[in-house]
Amino acid sequence: MRDTLRLDLVPVKIKNSTNSIGLPMDSDQALVERARGGDFSAFETLFERHRELVYRFAYQMAPRRDDAEDIVQEVFLRAFKNLHRYRDEAKFTTWLLRIATNYGTDRARMHTRRNTLEQQEADGALRWMTEGSQMDDPLTNLEQERRKQIVRNAINALPDQHKNAIVMRDLEEMDYEDIAEFFECTVGAAKLRVLRARRALRDEIVRTHGVDGGF
Repeated sequence: MRDTLRLDLVPVKIKNSTNSIGLPMDSDQALVERARGGDFSAFETLFERHRELVYRFAYQMAPRRDDAEDIVQEVFLRAFKNLHRYRDEAKFTTWLLRIATNYGTDRARMHTRRNTLEQQEADGALRWMTEGSQMDDPLTNLEQERRKQIVRNAINALPDQHKNAIVMRDLEEMDYEDIAEFFECTVGAAKLRVLRARRALRDEIVRTHGVDGGF
């Protein structure tokens, strides 16, 4: 990934940094407040702190390194431009992922399929997807790759809401509270969204590969 955030498209006016009383100096909220006041170094700190999270999320929308890096740049650029819209009651990371989702949706309208995901289902049914092969047998490794491709194809066929639920819970292992905040729903509704997404994934595999799905 790029080590330097490119915001050359946006004129930056540096002002005196400000701090919120009672907030830890290195907290996201304090850094956002300083960045709002024009302290670009504070925003660079936020970029360095959260770029990997945004990159992993972006990679689910565009499974090419260059494309995912471009999404990361665009997400932080939009975040920088819209800091005045950020509300402290939401986590800064949740806000970033919302921007990423919105940008991904816009991008999808102009591009063909762009999502390749490797997931880990909480109940262990898809654990093989994210745990590297422990086998030296080439035939075993080939079979695992075939299974991974089946699941990738199935996930690509899912609606965005199911894709997002799966990646947040099963890949990023986000808490249901954070998922609920992302979807702006209750924790119970977030759990239901994840359950429906997993069922949709299984149904898609069954639909395209039969009842056993080769598993």
